[in-house]
Amino acid sequence: MALDPYTVLGVPRTASEGEIKKTYRNKAKALHPDLHPDDSKKMEEFKRVSQAWDILGDKEKKGKFDRGEIDGDGNPAGFPGGSSHRWESRGGRPFDGAQGDPFEDILGGMFGGGGRRRNPGPQKGRDIRYRVEISFEDAITGARRRMTMADGTALDVNIPAGIDTGQTLRLKSQGQPSPNGGAPGDALLEVEVRPSNIWERDGKDLRMTVPISLKTAVMGGSVEVRTPSGPVTLKVPAGSNSDAQLRLRGKGVQASTPGNLYARLKIMLDDPNDPGLKKWAEGK
Repeated sequence: MALDPYTVLGVPRTASEGEIKKTYRNKAKALHPDLHPDDSKKMEEFKRVSQAWDILGDKEKKGKFDRGEIDGDGNPAGFPGGSSHRWESRGGRPFDGAQGDPFEDILGGMFGGGGRRRNPGPQKGRDIRYRVEISFEDAITGARRRMTMADGTALDVNIPAGIDTGQTLRLKSQGQPSPNGGAPGDALLEVEVRPSNIWERDGKDLRMTVPISLKTAVMGGSVEVRTPSGPVTLKVPAGSNSDAQLRLRGKGVQASTPGNLYARLKIMLDDPNDPGLKKWAEGK
């Protein structure tokens, strides 16, 4: 029997879009294969939750299910097995990557070509879409990472420098196999870049705040600054003030033409209660 997506997610049929989305996110996060790499039971439950979201997270599919036009596997009601269900994990909302209308093969075979079933030839397998999180540093410098997909498959992924949230990486032939001898589909990875509490991205450039001592601001000196590609030494000119910006050339996004990193200085007192500092401020 096809699953009931409402039962799988544990939400009533009157649940709002926001309630359904929140429930799915919580369940998917708790059941994600990265947290339970050797637990086949949780893997299957994760697949069911993703499958339920594939129906309830899509307004058109949800409407069809609520009206009884499709079942919980996404098949047309009354035609069980008419299309193979594909589940997808994005860590968020699944995509609808189905190719064509499930009614097309059924009705086309009944009425097309003089009543004979059409033979469309080898078809490409379906694409599988995922949502993956990457670190801010990997998005800036580029990297090669091994990522575990929702079905437990581990893939080596090249992350290009400069990728941003919402962009998609295509992994050729890593999707579903063809049902009739065609090429396999692709894996499409929609990227979500985790924010940084150190740097802020501005196109190809980066911006950050660098604390310096009062002595360094007055006399000048050097401070160590952290960049996504590693620490560097920043020379602070004498007489620098808070909010002054210094540029680290080529330390931004590592694209073909690298961006820059702009460091905004912020003067911090080493010891606000220093008696010598008080005397200086009093002019003594």
